[in-house]
Amino acid sequence: MAFKVALNFEDGVTRFINCADTDTVADASYRAGINIPLDCRDGACGTCKLFCESGKYDGGSYIEDVLTDEEAAQGFALACQMRPCSDLVLRVPVPSAACKTGPAKQTAVLEAVNKLSASTISFSLKLAEPVKFLSGQYVSIEVPGTNQSRAYSFSSAPGAEVASFLIRNIPGGLMSTFIANAQPGTQISFVGPSGSFFLREVKRPVLLLAGGTGLAPMLSMLAHLQAQPPAHKVHLIYGVTNDEDLVETAALDDYAAKIPGFTWQACVANPASAYPEKGYVTQYILPEHINGGDVDVYLCGPPAMVEAVRKYFTDSGVTPASFHYEKFAASTPAEKAA
Repeated sequence: MAFKVALNFEDGVTRFINCADTDTVADASYRAGINIPLDCRDGACGTCKLFCESGKYDGGSYIEDVLTDEEAAQGFALACQMRPCSDLVLRVPVPSAACKTGPAKQTAVLEAVNKLSASTISFSLKLAEPVKFLSGQYVSIEVPGTNQSRAYSFSSAPGAEVASFLIRNIPGGLMSTFIANAQPGTQISFVGPSGSFFLREVKRPVLLLAGGTGLAPMLSMLAHLQAQPPAHKVHLIYGVTNDEDLVETAALDDYAAKIPGFTWQACVANPASAYPEKGYVTQYILPEHINGGDVDVYLCGPPAMVEAVRKYFTDSGVTPASFHYEKFAASTPAEKAA
């Protein structure tokens, strides 16, 4: 039986390979042209040590000096020995270039543009072939007619034939201006997927915190959870600045109806808002959401929001079991924009 293995490299690049349950991850990677560093193939050197984010595997045999029982229990394994028993997500602690690989480039066709509000635009791309990515990751989309690109998180599920994105409508923004005036059928290229912000295996309650268009990766995560319902509760708190920034609420209601244990709420920071819940997301984090610290937290929003949430957990004395976050700001060629 063959399984899908995601290799997430130190620089955020993710590549997917197929690996039979009779093959080691190292052998399958080499056949795919990805050279995971090796100094032996006998479990004796530890050069190929990596970390399993999710999935089940047979760790094989190795010398304890290179992989202790404690490390193995935590999820560390040797690529030259491990064989998959399910789909895997593996963290490889070297840059993709060191493994003679890198992000993949693909082309797509602009299918639709929808101005959700004065501040938010959604658009979709018809893909030449479905894109493999981890829910929450992003791609760098080239702005046609320029030598620049912008990084945007998927708001759609992995493997779909149409990929969707949710972006800020920045007055005079390079991508915003292009998308707002682009015609369906326009060819667009992108590179990726990339990023270490993605949904891990759900082993405990999950708290999702989204600021503005930081909702995009959360929508992708929810699409994944709809296809693979979680065994634990998932709660989303969605914060925006003004009433007009509050979008995709119908989609969230739909996910709440279809995903067991999923609930959501929103808040608007502007005191003059007509929305009943005003303020910031930290005001709406309740004890039941953080489960005494036994919770996985995913946060995507502008820098000020990220720092406020980090301060909230520090001041509360609660340390989540895991805390994954991604900051975004108005983009320049080198920045991430959700």
